[in-house]
Amino acid sequence: MNRIAPAEWAPQRALFTAFPSDPELWEDDLAPAQAEVAAMVRQLAETVPVHLLASGTIAAEQARAAVGRSATIHDIQFGDIWVRDTGPVFTGPESCARFRFNGWGGKYDLPGDDTVGAEIAGLVSAAVDAQDFILEGGAIEYDGQGLILTTEQCLLNPNRNPGWTHARAEQALAKALGARRIVWLGEGLLNDHTDGHVDNLARFVAPGTVALPKGDASDPNAAVFDDARERLRAAGLAVVDIPSVGAYEMDGDLVPASHMNWIIANGQVVVPLYGTASDAAAVAAVRKCFPRHKVTGLPANHILTGGGSFHCITQQVPA
Repeated sequence: MNRIAPAEWAPQRALFTAFPSDPELWEDDLAPAQAEVAAMVRQLAETVPVHLLASGTIAAEQARAAVGRSATIHDIQFGDIWVRDTGPVFTGPESCARFRFNGWGGKYDLPGDDTVGAEIAGLVSAAVDAQDFILEGGAIEYDGQGLILTTEQCLLNPNRNPGWTHARAEQALAKALGARRIVWLGEGLLNDHTDGHVDNLARFVAPGTVALPKGDASDPNAAVFDDARERLRAAGLAVVDIPSVGAYEMDGDLVPASHMNWIIANGQVVVPLYGTASDAAAVAAVRKCFPRHKVTGLPANHILTGGGSFHCITQQVPA
């Protein structure tokens, strides 16, 4: 059995993230998304060394102008910025597990997304344990003690590992990440193109304690939240509430905006904000979960146009 992946709140040696680089992917949101990523980098750099990937000479120059000395810039090819999913999962300061990647079930096939994980591992000289199954980092949430949360919608989806059952998935996660127990949630947020990644839904805030969005009856994800809450409590886990963003639309379409997509880094937490009525209450609720951390809310509206938020674009390296 491999070493258990440390919890995100464990001390960190470094943190990787990526800079929006492709004008064709980001279109009019490129510059504002770059500004949001740069603000996140500058905040995180207060407590952890940040490595910022930029794809191509132009993007690397833009990244240096945006963050200055707050990060080390690496000109490395990648498809897009979601390094939580395309990068490795670190099990120690110099060890990581790498998984096969198929563009979130064949939805997005972008050059570099299947190789950037090896590049990231190489930058910190981490030994790579290559696993022969498909898994994205945002599909799992772990407490550092061998307990993993995930969703059936994603891990048992035939567009990832055809034929997987609960038992086969649990065996694979035990071998790769030292999982001792898996708690299965059902569906993720509506219209999540990742097929329900758990990091938009449920996050550990301490061993045995999970934060979950809470909305009213009109919330489009109310049934998802209720089902997750029942499953977590049935598994013997404590649940704390974080305000839901509620119905959030872009160009008339409901999108999976979530305050749950925060990132933790050495004594601080950065929470995504969307200019909604839930913003202030969400930051206050996260601050109660992490009373010894500095909790900062930063805008993530334009990053969201690409399909995710702060946790989706970061990957921590434990100390």
